[in-house]
Amino acid sequence: MPSNKSVSDAAITQFINCRILRASRLQREDLWVRSGSILDPEKLFFDEQGYADDRVDCEGSIVAPGFIDVQINGGYGVDFSEASEDVNAGVSFVAKKILQHGVTSFCPTLVTSPAAVYHKVLFSPPTQPSMDQSMKLPPVDNNHNENVCQVLPQVKVHHGGAHGAAVLGFHLEGPFISAEKKGAHPERFLRTFQAGGMDDLMEAYGSLDNVAMVTLAPELAGSQSVVRELCRRGVTVSLGHSVANLSQAEEAVDQGASFITHLFNAMLPFHHRDPGIVGLLTSDRVPSGRTVFYGMIADGIHTNPAALRIAHRAHPKGLVLVTDAITAMGLPPGRRTLGQQVIEIQGLHAYVAGTKTLSGSIATMDMCVRHFKHATDHKE
Repeated sequence: MPSNKSVSDAAITQFINCRILRASRLQREDLWVRSGSILDPEKLFFDEQGYADDRVDCEGSIVAPGFIDVQINGGYGVDFSEASEDVNAGVSFVAKKILQHGVTSFCPTLVTSPAAVYHKVLFSPPTQPSMDQSMKLPPVDNNHNENVCQVLPQVKVHHGGAHGAAVLGFHLEGPFISAEKKGAHPERFLRTFQAGGMDDLMEAYGSLDNVAMVTLAPELAGSQSVVRELCRRGVTVSLGHSVANLSQAEEAVDQGASFITHLFNAMLPFHHRDPGIVGLLTSDRVPSGRTVFYGMIADGIHTNPAALRIAHRAHPKGLVLVTDAITAMGLPPGRRTLGQQVIEIQGLHAYVAGTKTLSGSIATMDMCVRHFKHATDHKE
């Protein structure tokens, strides 16, 4: 029977012989959990007079919070940027598979695509109401047609569990990026803010429901008002695939941008007279109380270990490891897709077919964590 009915009927699990992260160090302590929440053992013992219903011997393993991957394009044969008939099934399949690599929440990422792909991936096709339903609908407003058809999200933000990692919302990487730093993004589908900023963005995406993050180039004309409006709507703005100078990047941060997409990759290289987006790591124009976070692909290919160390030592609190994984993650070498591009897997490298342009990675998050630890020589 549960040991603490005065507070909860839920069972208490004690993890023994484990290492947990406390004060930035791994320490050998027991961990007590009830209904997914960590308990204070002193309050449990003395205030509740509780005890463990179950004990799990971790045999010296590390017990840590799950990893969060905010840039993952697919994996295990699933391409999130493919307008399949059942997008949710593909996302759910990847969500289940990445649990084994420690990822407990993620942002399915869409690379630059035609508007039709965004509309289909983000939302199911409109459905006409049945005769019975239409009888119950309010009168149609000629200025708004939401009463005529129903457009439903293909994938909704939801919690994780044994069924799979949580979905935090989509990360839309492009199409409002620099042609000079497009990387593996198809240039023919890139866009600029011509019609007034948000109008262009909404025309491309269709809606921002269940969108968590947007990557854009802050040097594009009209981008600053877009940054401000996206942030107002609760969408994280990330700067990337860009030739922005430091002043342009700082202005975007002033407007609310708070993330950098795969630092060092697809941006101007660091220069001592104008460090570009990289300079945000030590900029004195970041507003007080704000933090600029930055993603890094620590797969041993995208970023030299020395660059990992430089970034981490300059701004350790802002570093966020991402996989930038593509369809080929978890599969043997061969040809795969990334949105509108054909990708060739050669060893651990993923290239746009027929080129030497890197196109995401095939690394899992636990591989990235191990490589980062080795590169930065962190001691336990």
